[in-house]
Amino acid sequence: MRYFETVNPAQLAKLEALPLHSRTPVEWGRAVLAHPISLLIDHAFLEKKAATNALELLTRWPNDWTEGWVETMTGVARDEAAHLAQVMRILLRRGGRPDRVHKNPYANSLRELVRKGEPAEILDRLLVSALIEARSCERFAVLAAAAGDGETSDEELASFYQALYSSEFGHYRVFLKLAVKIAGQSVEVRWQQMLSLEAQILARQAAGPRIHSGFPGQ
Repeated sequence: MRYFETVNPAQLAKLEALPLHSRTPVEWGRAVLAHPISLLIDHAFLEKKAATNALELLTRWPNDWTEGWVETMTGVARDEAAHLAQVMRILLRRGGRPDRVHKNPYANSLRELVRKGEPAEILDRLLVSALIEARSCERFAVLAAAAGDGETSDEELASFYQALYSSEFGHYRVFLKLAVKIAGQSVEVRWQQMLSLEAQILARQAAGPRIHSGFPGQ
């Protein structure tokens, strides 16, 4: 992880603690940063969906509102909405505008893993949310590193993405914590299955200026 040499030890420890089954090369970050407007448009929709997801979870599950449920979902929604505002400010300042329609094949494929019926459905929804946050955390760290050095140097984006990935790590942890609170230690088997499937889904994604795109040249 030489390209994270500028990351402080506490932040680096967070990245190394992510249980992802694949790692993103810095070359991916350099490739997507070559098209910053498209990347920011995709990022804006990602933050919007993340805020919406938290609000959907808030009002739908669980029926008895597990302790910490309301605080977690409202807190995540607030954070993601704030991130959306930040992305939009950068995007608009650079002359970009969000698209009316946006597709995220990576997230859509993960959501297809969600089983129907309780208690499996809420467990899988929480695990998918944790997966997306964990991968976003890793991708933001790669973007911060790539934007801070070389031909894709962009001081504004380097600072922006470095500030974001600690927040995403926190979201990943709280979603996983709630999953354990609902399902107990039995969550581990399903979690490992979904981590493996997430790596496979990511590997199938096409390359391009998106937060969850595939690797260049794959």
